[in-house]
Amino acid sequence: MMVKLMKMTPLLFTGAAAAGAIALAPAAMAEPMPPAPPAPGCYNPDGTPCTPSAGPQGAGAEIPGGPGAQAGADGHVSAGVPGGPWAEAGPGGGIACVPGGPCRTIDLPG
Repeated sequence: MMVKLMKMTPLLFTGAAAAGAIALAPAAMAEPMPPAPPAPGCYNPDGTPCTPSAGPQGAGAEIPGGPGAQAGADGHVSAGVPGGPWAEAGPGGGIACVPGGPCRTIDLPG
């Protein structure tokens, strides 16, 4: 009988440890996750922050050396990526091009 009890002792400890882990799992999950780190900001080469602008004449934004876009009060818009695709549009239609690829022009009636 003693031999049988000695063989079962590790199983009893394992079972008790597993039961404790299961009992404590909900408490461990109850704490909220820490907040995500803030997104990196956009800065010009001189260290000033990138600032989109908007006013009665239109709006524009650009990442230094990266993509940019602008919209005029007259309905004209444009956007582009340096060395990449670009597009322009206005009340009469628009054009979009991919470098080394096709350009697509859409003329609106009017």
